[in-house]
Amino acid sequence: MLRFFLPLFLLLGLLSAEGVSPSKYAKLVQKGEKVALKLCDEEKLSQINSKKLQDILREIENIQPCMTLNKRNKEALVYFILAGQSESLTNVKEQMPVPKEVKCPVCGMFVAKYPKWAARIDIEGKHYFDGVKDMMKFYIFDVDFPYDRNKISSIEVTDFYTLKAIDAYKAFYVVGSDVYGPMGNELIPFLTHEAAQNFMTDHRGEKIIRFDDITPKLVMGLDGLEYTE
Repeated sequence: MLRFFLPLFLLLGLLSAEGVSPSKYAKLVQKGEKVALKLCDEEKLSQINSKKLQDILREIENIQPCMTLNKRNKEALVYFILAGQSESLTNVKEQMPVPKEVKCPVCGMFVAKYPKWAARIDIEGKHYFDGVKDMMKFYIFDVDFPYDRNKISSIEVTDFYTLKAIDAYKAFYVVGSDVYGPMGNELIPFLTHEAAQNFMTDHRGEKIIRFDDITPKLVMGLDGLEYTE
């Protein structure tokens, strides 16, 4: 299989999560998922376990999991891998099991690739999402996603620290932190207020809110958009 190698110095300057806007980050992750599916070997990609952008890039160079990649595709792939990184879920008994084949009904990405961000609504069948933000779009915007809200039997999100599935109605959400999910700015969920407070302090969060505080205006604002009724 032919491969094209780019010198590391050509990409290292691009790989800074702090220098990427939330909207660009989300686009890079989406593009990176497509690159991974079309041009890469999934088994080899699974061998990459670094947690930093530059280290992930070096592992890609060493493992060579993909066919020919240009600079932009390689950049996107690195962000995709970073977004899917999580602590090992093997021993988390209360984690949210996500079928490998399911896609988020809002953005179309494969949810199982982002286990630490997984969310789920059960409406006579389970619907999975790659983050709380997309889940809330599905929940709030009934024109775009018409279904009977009265038939919802449960809503669950993934606690950021424990990686366990928790009741979305009881969770505490941090807004405006410097941590991005696969779709950029996110509502970061926690089981306890103390955990949310610790995270907010460590990651420059703006505030802690509850489920009923998540409004259409707030959700759209996370994407840098204005909400008009």
